[in-house]
Amino acid sequence: MTPSDRGIRTDADRTHGAVGEPTRSRQPKRLVLSFLGEFMGEERDEPVRTGVFLEVLRGAGVAAPAARAALDRLVRGGVLSRERHGRHLEFSLTPAGRTLLSEATDRVRGPSPFHPNGDGWTLVTFSLPEELRTLRGRLRSTLTWHGFAPLRDGLWLASGRPALATAIEPLSADLPTGAVMAFHAEELDGFPIAASVQDAWDIDGIRAAHRAFIETWRDAASSPWASAMVMRTMLVADWLELLRADPRLPPEFMDDQWPAPESFALYRRLRAELSPQSEAEFAALTAQPGRSIVTD
Repeated sequence: MTPSDRGIRTDADRTHGAVGEPTRSRQPKRLVLSFLGEFMGEERDEPVRTGVFLEVLRGAGVAAPAARAALDRLVRGGVLSRERHGRHLEFSLTPAGRTLLSEATDRVRGPSPFHPNGDGWTLVTFSLPEELRTLRGRLRSTLTWHGFAPLRDGLWLASGRPALATAIEPLSADLPTGAVMAFHAEELDGFPIAASVQDAWDIDGIRAAHRAFIETWRDAASSPWASAMVMRTMLVADWLELLRADPRLPPEFMDDQWPAPESFALYRRLRAELSPQSEAEFAALTAQPGRSIVTD
């Protein structure tokens, strides 16, 4: 069965500007994480063959070498485990991988992904030596996902009360004692925080990220160029990117035409529409090894 037979365009068939092929590129690793969260989360314990990943990512425009490299990085990072069974390599989520997906699920599928968690502001300060620069990068990435932005060197700001202890718990074994300190604060009279918010976050850039998501997916129903499974994977990958871009700022810093509600409604509707067919496609593909169009 060819990609076109299954409704998946090949590289030669793909046209610029089609749904799922926005002006911004999708990182292979984010696509894999999207696929894992949608199809290999709490509901599934069985491993998945390499060919399944390669087929889905090829439908999303990712060549096999880049897809394999993304899988390798997730194995090295402890998110996936890999075993050979006969002619096939198979991947399973590790306990750490399941924890990672579970922590992300609350926001990815939550009812208020762009609302602050509580009132006030949370400040985080940290200091890590140069020899721990990889750990420092992981900490910065974690803080960004949870809505923090750097205010000045070593001082990060987020609105509300993010679940910071839970967020950095996976890093706690590697963090030196006292390396991270956090405080909750309120705005004081005479010291408006608006200027700090403008310094820390690019409000126009956040708006543009929402508009790009809406433009990419607004006409999805009229452009069925990919299978539902591929489209759902790409949709959630773009949603992850948008969640990372939007720090959940209080509404008083936005205008009346702020696009977050439209983004959220569009995402929820499309995911619900794609879910039944994508689940059926995934079940059929994983149940019949011979249906994979890519060898391991």
